[in-house]
Amino acid sequence: MHVLITGGAGFIGSHLAERHLAKGDQVHVVDDLSTGTLANVVPFMDLPNFRFDEADMLTWEGLARAAGWADRIYHMAAVVGVYRVLAEPTKVLAVNIAACERLLRAVNDSGWKPQVVLASSSEVYGHTIESLLSENMDLNVSTRVGTRWNYSVSKIADEALGLSYARRFNIPVTVARFFNTVGPRQRGRYGMVVPRFVEQAASGKPITVFGDGHQTRSFCDVRDTVVALDAVADKATSDGLVINVGNDREISMNALAALINDRAGGHSVIAHQPYREAYGEDFEDIRRRRPDLARLRSLTGFVHRYTLEQTVDDLLALRRTTEEETPDGHGAVVRSWPQHAA
Repeated sequence: MHVLITGGAGFIGSHLAERHLAKGDQVHVVDDLSTGTLANVVPFMDLPNFRFDEADMLTWEGLARAAGWADRIYHMAAVVGVYRVLAEPTKVLAVNIAACERLLRAVNDSGWKPQVVLASSSEVYGHTIESLLSENMDLNVSTRVGTRWNYSVSKIADEALGLSYARRFNIPVTVARFFNTVGPRQRGRYGMVVPRFVEQAASGKPITVFGDGHQTRSFCDVRDTVVALDAVADKATSDGLVINVGNDREISMNALAALINDRAGGHSVIAHQPYREAYGEDFEDIRRRRPDLARLRSLTGFVHRYTLEQTVDDLLALRRTTEEETPDGHGAVVRSWPQHAA
């Protein structure tokens, strides 16, 4: 199979590349390296069935040819991370929406009908009192606080584009709504909570929990996420399939900080920081975010293999190994992680 991954040098994208290469597929990655890093794909560079292009999705001249070559396309390229969303609000809207539309237009113009998986986010659910978020719920966006919701708006627009292209041009599309994917290669610099907590706990520094810490999230190991994505891609339909991808175990930020601190040796204290201090402006947070996975399970039979504890232990072990191999703190060690059977 020919697999095109936009944003393929990023966190989830590089794991997708690794999975498909392990299955013997031909993989073409394009990434502008604004969020992703070349280190994530360096181990694949010498493989005969891997190709990498450093390019911007808005201007990449090879898009039309790649769209006509691919049997499956994962569109992962986007401006992501809370800090970047707040710092670059106009870029979030312009890049995320325009890149998705350009990709879908190229697919349609190619005359080919590859399976297309569009990366969306649980952010599209916005504020809701529901304890379980299902795909048939109405989506809502708050207008109460500045640019906080620009990422959500961009992903709602991407979903609308994908479903419209599917129904109008019979392109098999799946919209995957991610719920807090975590694991190896994720960095905390853009606001991702688990790598930030792991770094703080491993260093014995205070673990900073934003807000009161009672807000909850559901975390899914990236090694489970890519298996689920591989499975749902085969279910893509010209009607457009929207599906939650994540883990439905729910945990508060206070409990997450305590769990990571305990598994790191318990040397850190847990400190709370107001949102304004953390983000530099008023910030409206979602109190709960837990996915309904009935559709994922019924369509694919998907079963998780990694617990949150296993993920944290792997991240701590990887950090220790990296410190041993790069004691000056520079460079990076990129490792391949076990892949599930197809």
